[in-house]
Amino acid sequence: MTLEASRLRPFHQVDVFSDQPYLGNPLAVVVDAEGLSSETMQQFANWTNLSETTFLLPPTDSQADYRVRIFTGSEEFPFAGHPTLGSAHTWLQAGGVPKTDGVLIQECGAGLVRVKHDGGRLAFAAPPLTRFGPVDSAVRSQLAAGLRLPENALLDAAWLVNGPEWIGVLVASAAQVLAIEPDLAALADLKVGVIGPQEPGAGTDFEVRTFIPGEAMVEDPVTGSFNAGAAQWLIRSGRAPEEYVAAQGTVLGRAGRIHVKAQDGDIWIGGESATCIQGTVML
Repeated sequence: MTLEASRLRPFHQVDVFSDQPYLGNPLAVVVDAEGLSSETMQQFANWTNLSETTFLLPPTDSQADYRVRIFTGSEEFPFAGHPTLGSAHTWLQAGGVPKTDGVLIQECGAGLVRVKHDGGRLAFAAPPLTRFGPVDSAVRSQLAAGLRLPENALLDAAWLVNGPEWIGVLVASAAQVLAIEPDLAALADLKVGVIGPQEPGAGTDFEVRTFIPGEAMVEDPVTGSFNAGAAQWLIRSGRAPEEYVAAQGTVLGRAGRIHVKAQDGDIWIGGESATCIQGTVML
């Protein structure tokens, strides 16, 4: 990437999954990414030092309204949750008009993802799990060691792969979730989300934490992809109601809120988004 080959492109930084700006999960969005190479996108995503950076492009599928490429600091993801909502928010704010009133169709590496307005917030239809099922005994033991919990504290543990290779761990309470002090060396390369039910009257239904060993930000503030997988797992097994709110980011000083709703055969993952930075970037 050279300065001579670069040009100014619209750039937004968006806070996702919180109705209070700067208390959710930030996302960098390059609005017009035509002409950028994969190498340049990866370099810029590494430089932003955020969990994800997205690049908006014209769709290649005639059904889609726009295409998005999603990069962490080290790799490209086929799908991720808060980048989906933040990218849709930014595309609309930049003047995008969906082909179908009230529904956006996002094209990404995982295929087409529907995004709609739901109660004043955007929500995406959770993509199907490409790998789902219980972990084996060796992985379960590794999870217990990595979370510093006795194995019997893991009420269930399952693969919840929908792009990122998440493992979901269910524990007995939100308090247990908040008390975890992970052993990252023991977790090794496992991407782990832990979820536990809140006490009645807490204002939310579940507490969530996600750990991504090897990333610059080891604990993610709010994670749409994990919550999308966990919602399918918990609702379909009867462990969660068809509509609930999960809190995430509490131990990081954030106030993430993930709104989950099962409706007409889909599970929708919703949250507020707010643009915090708007300008241009030289790329």
